[in-house]
Amino acid sequence: MANLKEVRNRIASVQSTQQITKAMKMVSAAKLKRATNAIVQLRPYATKLKEILGNLSASLEGTSSPFIEEREPNKVLIVVISSNRGLAGAFNMNVIKTANNLIATKYSEQFKKGNVSIVSIGKKTQDFYEKRNYKVIGNNNDVYANLTFENVTKITEAIMKGFEDGEFDKVELVYNKFKNAAVQILTSEQLLPLPKTEETAAVKTNNVDYILEPSQEEIVEQLIPKSIKIQLYKAVLDSHASEHGARMTSMDKATENAGDLLKSLKLAYNQARQAAITTELTEIVSGAAALNG
Repeated sequence: MANLKEVRNRIASVQSTQQITKAMKMVSAAKLKRATNAIVQLRPYATKLKEILGNLSASLEGTSSPFIEEREPNKVLIVVISSNRGLAGAFNMNVIKTANNLIATKYSEQFKKGNVSIVSIGKKTQDFYEKRNYKVIGNNNDVYANLTFENVTKITEAIMKGFEDGEFDKVELVYNKFKNAAVQILTSEQLLPLPKTEETAAVKTNNVDYILEPSQEEIVEQLIPKSIKIQLYKAVLDSHASEHGARMTSMDKATENAGDLLKSLKLAYNQARQAAITTELTEIVSGAAALNG
C-alpha cells in the first residue's frame, strides 16, 4: 500500500504541474499576440526607412556622419538580446551559443586581447556572461518592464556614444528574429558602422530628380541615427515576440508530456491496486481453507 500512496502522490504532483504549464501557455499566447502586433507594425516602417536611406546615401560621395566610418575592428561590442525569464525551451541558450560562436570564429583575436565587450538586454545573458567574467557593460534588464522606443533608445544612444568616442570600432547584434510561434531565426547582424546600402533598382533605372529640403546631406545625417535606433528597437521587439512564441510552444509540449506521464502513472496505479487486491483475496482464501482443514 506504501507503493500505491507514492504513485497517488506523484499523480497529484504531475496534475499540479500540468495546470501550471497550461496556465503559462495561455499567458504566453496572450502576450504573444501583443508582441506580434508590435513587430508587424514596425517592420514596414523600418524597411522603408532603410530603403529611403539607401536611395539617398548611395548617390553621395561622402558624408560627415561618424556612424558610417569604417575602422579596423580592434575593439568589438556584441549586443546579445535574450529574456529575463526561463522556461522557454532553448531560446536563451541558442542566443548565447550564437554569440559565443561569433566571438570564437570572427573575433577570436580581439577576445584574446580582452577587446570584446558585451551589452546584454535580458537577465539570462547578463547572468551567463557576468559569471564567466566577460566584460559586460551596464544592466538593461528593466527594459522589458516597459518596452517602448524611448527606453530602448537610451541603450542605443549609449552604444552610439561609445562608438563615436572610439570605445568600440564595431558593434554587432545577436538575437532571435520572429517568424511564427514555433520558429525563431537566430540572427547576427552589424549595427555599427552602418552597413553600406545600394540604390534600389527603381532608382538606378529611373533617373528621377527629387527636390530635397533641407539638403540631401542633411537629410541623410538625420536619418542615420534614426535608422540605428530603429534597428535595435526592431531587434528587441523581434526577440520579445520570439520569447513568448518559444515559451508558448515549450509549455504546450510540457502539458502534452504531463498528460502522457499521467496515463502511465494511472496505469501503474491500477496495476498495483489490482495486485494488492489479488494478494488480499489470496490471503483470505488461504486462511479460510486452513481453518476448515
